[in-house]
Parts: sequence; C-alpha cells; structure tokens
Amino acid sequence: MNIVVCVKQVPDTTEVKVDPQNHTLVRQGIPAIVSPFDKNALEEALKLREKHGGKVTVISMGPNQADAALKECLSIGADDAVLISDAAFSGADTLATARTLAAAIRKLGKVDMILCGKQAIDGDTAQVGPELAEQLGIAVVTYVAKIEVDGNVVTIQREHEEGYMVLETKLPVLATVVKSINVPRLATIKGRMKANKTQIAVWTANDIDIDSSLIGLNGSPTRVHRVFAPPQRSQGEMIEGTTTRDTVNKLLGKLTDAKLI
Repeated sequence: MNIVVCVKQVPDTTEVKVDPQNHTLVRQGIPAIVSPFDKNALEEALKLREKHGGKVTVISMGPNQADAALKECLSIGADDAVLISDAAFSGADTLATARTLAAAIRKLGKVDMILCGKQAIDGDTAQVGPELAEQLGIAVVTYVAKIEVDGNVVTIQREHEEGYMVLETKLPVLATVVKSINVPRLATIKGRMKANKTQIAVWTANDIDIDSSLIGLNGSPTRVHRVFAPPQRSQGEMIEGTTTRDTVNKLLGKLTDAKLI
C-alpha cells in the first residue's frame, strides 16, 4: 500500500499569541509541534504498512522550518517526506490549502490511502481533509477510530456522539482519524540520527501542476477579518455577613438590585 499522511506543524497551544496588527498567529520564537491528531494518523499508517507492506510518505505545506516536523515523522518511521513551501502559498485558507496538497499528491503518483488528523489544533476547522478528498475525487470518512483493509476493501469504524458507525468503502480513500484510534509510538535514537541526515524534498509552486490563481491568498474565498482573545472576566465579589441569614439577605439584595430576581 502507498499511504500518504498529511501533517501540519503548529504552535504549541500553551504558547499561542496573536499579532494585533494583521490578526495572524505569531509563530516566530514560539515552540512548534506536530499537530497531535496527525501523529495518530502517522501511527495508523505505520501499522497498516507493517501489516500490508508498502510505503508511508508524509507531506506538509508550510514555511521552511516545517521540515523539522517532517524529520520528526521520519524519525518515528515514515519512509519519505515532502515539504510544499513557497511564498505563493501564503495566506491560503482551507480550500486553497486542499488544492495545493492535492496537486502535490498527484505528483507523487498512485496513492492507495491518505490519512489526516481529524483537525489541526491551531485552526480547528476539520475542513482540509474532506476538501482534499473532494479535490482528488476519492471517498472520505471522517472521525475514524479503526481501519481494516482486505484487498481493495476498507472497513472503517467511525466515531460519533452516540457510539460508532461501521462503514465499508474501496481504495483509494481518505480518512481523518481521532485520538482513540491508537497510541503514537516514539522516535528511536537510530531513527532520529537517520532523520537528521535526511535532506527533505521541497516543492515550490513551480514544481506542482496548479493554477496560480487557485492558491495562496488569491485563491482563498475566505478571509480572516479579525482574530482576538475574549476579554478577561472580572472576578466575582465575596459577600460576607455576621450570620448566615445576614449573608443571604445581602446576596438577595444584590440580586434584586441587578434585577436578576
């Protein structure tokens, strides 16, 4: 099986800051990690490769420093990695991102399965996976908790709020996975050493067959109007009285004044 895993390098969620001028995430100087659900997708790809043979390729769209995320995936066990990086991709919304990833995946050749995390933890849109499947014209199943492959038939257990659905489809297919599907393995020292020596392939807009009007900011039908943190809530007031009845009467008085009762 030829499996592609789409990964995204994201800011560590405990360190997220927003630029007040252009309303974008500040990434410079902020610790970056592989989006956690993408690690579940990689783990599932490795398990499928171990069972059925084949190759696992990780692919990411992002700035040059995103090669660190791809090297981490290589150290965990991926066979190959491609970084799609070009200033022309800047400002892409989920649709423009899906178009770009689709063009790159077509260049890879025949692909049996594409795995993505259910969503990236910075945007939380959960849109790129399904949009990518639409661009490639293949089946898609979201919130996947289990995958079994028998020849060309794929049986998938899909998680939802009331339990699980069991679906059957055929290859090629794109699946977005949830955390419960597996426990991601850790990189080995040997894997890290090998990954650090690997030169990650970088593809620019000129390397993939795509209309320049469909990528980046120009190819994005949506725009971020404003990004902001909600105002900090004021602390509550401590009400004290000489007795319990006195305290309750003071509380009732304040609720009455505020027209809450």
